[in-house]
Amino acid sequence: MALRLLAVDPAGLGGLWLRARTGPVRDRLLQSLSTLPLPVIRLHPGIEAEALEGGLDLAATLAQGRPVLRAGLLAQPSVLVLAMAERCPPGLAARLAHLLDRGRHALIALDEGADDSEGLAPALAERLGFFADLDGVAWGDTARTGSLALAQMPRATLPPGALDSLARTAAMAGIDSLRAPLLAVAAARASAGFHGRTEVTEDDLRLAADLTLAHRATTPPAEDTEDPPPPDAPDDPPETRETDQTPQGIPEDILIEAIRTALPAHLLARLAAGRAARLARGATGTGAVKRGNRRGRPLPSRPGRLDGSARIDIVGTLRAAAPWQAIRRAATKGTRLLELRADDIRLKQAQEKSDRLLIFTVDASGSAAVARLAEAKGAVELMLAQAYARRDHVALIAFRGRGADLLLPPTRSLVQTKRRLAGLPGGGGTPMAAGLQAALDLALLSRARGMTPTVALLTDGRPNIGRDGQPGRPQAEADAETLARSLAAHGLPALVLDTGNRPSPWLAGLARLMGATFLALPRADSRRLSAAMAQALER
Repeated sequence: MALRLLAVDPAGLGGLWLRARTGPVRDRLLQSLSTLPLPVIRLHPGIEAEALEGGLDLAATLAQGRPVLRAGLLAQPSVLVLAMAERCPPGLAARLAHLLDRGRHALIALDEGADDSEGLAPALAERLGFFADLDGVAWGDTARTGSLALAQMPRATLPPGALDSLARTAAMAGIDSLRAPLLAVAAARASAGFHGRTEVTEDDLRLAADLTLAHRATTPPAEDTEDPPPPDAPDDPPETRETDQTPQGIPEDILIEAIRTALPAHLLARLAAGRAARLARGATGTGAVKRGNRRGRPLPSRPGRLDGSARIDIVGTLRAAAPWQAIRRAATKGTRLLELRADDIRLKQAQEKSDRLLIFTVDASGSAAVARLAEAKGAVELMLAQAYARRDHVALIAFRGRGADLLLPPTRSLVQTKRRLAGLPGGGGTPMAAGLQAALDLALLSRARGMTPTVALLTDGRPNIGRDGQPGRPQAEADAETLARSLAAHGLPALVLDTGNRPSPWLAGLARLMGATFLALPRADSRRLSAAMAQALER
């Protein structure tokens, strides 16, 4: 039905956000796009801006000796099919959002995200009228879609009060975007046109609320518990009562029930998790950004000189030199087909991003277990949930007794992380050096695999077990300081969180040796601990 309505008004409805893995079910749906009234153009997240919006035609420019421009893919109204939409870079998302605002194109965003934290950019999701999730849909549950090429439908009119009802329904569902009720209006009109009606009916509005508002809901629509307005006083003149009456419009409870019926039990939680991941500060799911000229996502070439360390962008160099060929030939009276200058040289660039890893090193010794282990567990659990929303990888190391254990290797599974953290034991000595050694080894291993690690140390006191597992505070402190210097020497970002009742000057000194941020949070609950950690890690 969403595709049929798009055939009626593709530009007005924006398009379809389709969450589905590659497979025969998705292919069957995409095959029907060929019957839409607009041409279908397939896009890749790595497509260049010049291919979309047009630019210099290099071959024609070199042949004619004057700048010749060529049209881009977006020159004519069309239906754009964006593959791997969850990987759409911000620049392309902004261009496509601006394009949809102009009302000449429609977009089919193919979201192939591996988990709920991946999804479409908010700027695009807000402008697409429909959402569909093919997860769990079997081939036998599908059927071939007929031709979507429809004749021009008459523009249906809205009944009085319909727009107000849609706007109120969107507000009650927790939708704060004004585009949502406007898209619902467009869907209602398209539904009426599809069925050959010239006026929008209650069924059209119910279908529009189902298709355009249900997946945007952030809270389940509540029942309207307000008391009905009191009746008019009997002594009012008849003409006054008739003047004060307003059109009843469509009952809002019908639209609310349509949204509630279209909401699967798990949809709100999944959409909320994905929305939090996309809107969270720094929610890129990446660590350090490296710029080079060998590998990674291609960037626009830059002017430069050849020094043996960079590769020349031949096409970019020719494109920079092409507009000046006629002038250069006239100035030099040369006969060469191509006149190049040093200023024409363009060098290749690439951007490579690494996944970020948060290594939580938690003190599970006897003092922490008695005093603050419960708060530390709660803080780590909240931080792990936030790290999951930011698409970070997390790892958990606990040190107690005479050594340290890697309870959780680098993962993005929040369920597994919570299960391991709930079973974190407490008691015994404080082998901090062993915990720092395990964190250092894991950080170097993850860095070798292309990740960007950060170490977070949670403890409430000073160590009393040395690196060799023998008791003794002086040796234990010396070993911990040695590991702190090693972390700083390897350039690993770190955070030391003192959860003791009184701030420890020794831990502050350890943080300085480590080059880490030091936070002393006595008498703090788990939420305050997690908030402080989040702020420190964002710096």
